[in-house]
Amino acid sequence: MDNLSFLKFNFVDALDIILVGLLLFYFYKLVKGTVAINIFLGIVIIYFMFQITVTLEMNVLSNILGNFISVGFFALIVVFQQEIRKFLLMIGSTNYTSRKSFLKYLNFLNFEVEKEIILETLLLVDSCFNMSRDKTGAIIVIEQSNSLEFIKSTGDKAKIELSPQIIESIFQKNGPLHDGAIIIKGNTIIATRIILPVSDSTSIPKRYGLRHKAGIGISEKTDAIVIVVSEQRGDVTYIKDGNLERISSGKKLQEILTSDLSS
Repeated sequence: MDNLSFLKFNFVDALDIILVGLLLFYFYKLVKGTVAINIFLGIVIIYFMFQITVTLEMNVLSNILGNFISVGFFALIVVFQQEIRKFLLMIGSTNYTSRKSFLKYLNFLNFEVEKEIILETLLLVDSCFNMSRDKTGAIIVIEQSNSLEFIKSTGDKAKIELSPQIIESIFQKNGPLHDGAIIIKGNTIIATRIILPVSDSTSIPKRYGLRHKAGIGISEKTDAIVIVVSEQRGDVTYIKDGNLERISSGKKLQEILTSDLSS
């Protein structure tokens, strides 16, 4: 059968498969842990079913699946608009050329990077739970591979060495910098008084306020990690990919931060 001609394999075919595999892998990492992961897996299953029906010359079923895939392509742009935006930001991000990101992604001389991450998490854990005890509201954004340059203009750019005392003083209720979020990159605060895009998701529980909605908003659009300290309850909330997790201890926050910043 002519449809079995794909079994004749050459170098270009192997390269094609590897590139498609990498594309699927990175897109999977992007949607992992979100509702979109189920849609993504469903699409992959339907596509493989379509290829099988074409190979076996099951004309009626392959025609139905083929039409579904061709029409569904435009629907996917709507369904995955947040994920596509994050993927394009990741591809075009200049942060891949930074020393820390370069070493982390190539896994080369990674020991020094791990030391920086551990120091960063310790400083953040101390400041977050100090503010939690005092019920000082705060929103901390940790920049990763996606550049946050597009929101830095909403506040004040800075270059302040990270420390618990600095973070706590920034978010003091009567301080000039306490409104808005701060952005951290590595062990440096690079912006203060940032206005974040607020999520328009209807699934956010009503008990969460504007800080949490803003944290969800930036995490939906980029791969940034957000830590929110509630002014009313003193709760510490960890936000990633639009998902919230209440953190009950410093140990838990350090573990989850170290894991996500190292991956």
